[in-house]
Amino acid sequence: MNLREIIIEILLELERTDGYVNLLLADVLEKYDYLEPREKAFIKRVTEGSVERKIQIDYVLNGISKVPVKKMKPFIRALLRMSAYQLLFMEAVPDAAVCNEAVKLAKKRKFGSLQGYVNGVLRNLSRQKGAVAWPDAGKNAAEAFSVLYSMPLWLTEYFLRLYGLETTEKMLRDFLERKPVTIRLEEGLTIDERNALLASWEQKGIAVKKHPYLSYAVQIEKAEGIRHLPGYEEGFFAVQDVSSMLAVEAAGIGKGQTVLDLCAAPGGKSLHAASKLADTGSVLSFDITEAKLLRMEENRRRMRRENMKTAIGDACIYREELHQAADVVLADVPCSGLGVIGRKPDIKYHATEQSLAEITALQKEILRNAAAYVKPGGILLYSTCTVVPPENEKMVEWLCREFSFAPESMRGHLPEELPEELLAAADTGMLQLLPGVHESDGFFFARLRKE
Repeated sequence: MNLREIIIEILLELERTDGYVNLLLADVLEKYDYLEPREKAFIKRVTEGSVERKIQIDYVLNGISKVPVKKMKPFIRALLRMSAYQLLFMEAVPDAAVCNEAVKLAKKRKFGSLQGYVNGVLRNLSRQKGAVAWPDAGKNAAEAFSVLYSMPLWLTEYFLRLYGLETTEKMLRDFLERKPVTIRLEEGLTIDERNALLASWEQKGIAVKKHPYLSYAVQIEKAEGIRHLPGYEEGFFAVQDVSSMLAVEAAGIGKGQTVLDLCAAPGGKSLHAASKLADTGSVLSFDITEAKLLRMEENRRRMRRENMKTAIGDACIYREELHQAADVVLADVPCSGLGVIGRKPDIKYHATEQSLAEITALQKEILRNAAAYVKPGGILLYSTCTVVPPENEKMVEWLCREFSFAPESMRGHLPEELPEELLAAADTGMLQLLPGVHESDGFFFARLRKE
């Protein structure tokens, strides 16, 4: 199969199984591991882009094709979506090549009778792509944003109700922007050691940018793989978003403490907490699947964190031996994920109003146990990677009402480099980070003291 045929097979499988693109893509790239890096990059870019921009692409195709996208044969639908993405968003790929390859694939897959149709749609799109009549945001902002930023209409309306026109557009625009990888440098490294490490990355052609919020956080691009970076095997750094780093800072972890991480995978917060303890105290990290546990164990050994232990555990099942055992409990609970759509684009297609309501019941089940594990006077650090109040502020209100917790200011634990608006919000004990507004993913965390 050629590269475009591989992409079509992924898109067809996603449609058949209602799966997630990152998981399926990882399996496919492993299967075709013999491909050149640029070929793998092409498959990844076009596959993810075709999924991420699906609503926008379908709008354009419906304006050209006599057959609505939803009534097309599955193969033709996948072929046109993939080709339209290249025409609209990949200037480096010649339009003629996109059209010709699509026609060849239609013939190869026994759709010879539709070769003319495929060619006509794509040639028209190539000619008209600079003059697409997009919806007018002035007339109906929700419908316009839904198409322009490829966001389901109901979710666009929901964001508009929560955050208004300007902030919603910033968020939706940010979801479509390419995201760098964020790295947490070990705080034990000296300034000279950090600078030498970053310089060695730059010598390999990697773009390195220091994050404005935290001195040990950097963003990188153009890296072929994290495992190949100098310092990886030595445990000098870990992949972790800055929002997650800030949450650990907010917990105020001190030497000698016992920290419990209930939903720990992929393990970034646990490793960060273990680093904060500086070879003292202990971190006990649970997650529900063995596969996730193995990945956490691999990183724990690489980072040489002997004060961190991992174990399989369902956060919904109460463990008597952990009753009032922890100075700090990290509860980064399963959530709707609406703050990280920019990294996992098909979250927006899987989310429903019913699923948003159902997830809060699971969160409460976990938090009942989490509350019991905190020592009197200890800290519960609650966090999610979403941006909606029922899972965030409302959940904190419920937790404080049902159990003996109270929000506590985080200002003294967070870096002074944060914008004043965030530091002011931190005084309430709760902080909502918004993509496109703040320099992080969409993330919420709250520092709660057990009274």
